Amino acid sequence: MAKATPARAVPAPHAAARPRVEPAQLDRLIHERIRLGIVSALAVNSTLTFNELKRLLKTSDGNLSVHARKLEDALYVKCTKSFAGRLPQTDYRLTALGRRTFEAYLDHMEALIHASRER
Repeated sequence: MAKATPARAVPAPHAAARPRVEPAQLDRLIHERIRLGIVSALAVNSTLTFNELKRLLKTSDGNLSVHARKLEDALYVKCTKSFAGRLPQTDYRLTALGRRTFEAYLDHMEALIHASRER
């Protein structure tokens, strides 16, 4: 008895015209949950304090510190330390590079969503 060969999907005629969207192209630095939360929050707020971010993201001091530092090292986020009275205060804001990178990330996610819904 002959072995059956699996049927291959025939691409739609317009499929060749669409650019291929690869999930691997995602910015892995931003894609992590806490870092995406930091960047998203800063995209809609000019600045946020460490405590505001911590409350908003429901995370620990150490976890927020590690992720915020990675974003600072990539120059996506700017950290400013000051005092409010006698209390230290850490403020974060999204840099121009961070905003461009976040917008590119969102564009890529939208393309992935669009491509997966067309299938």
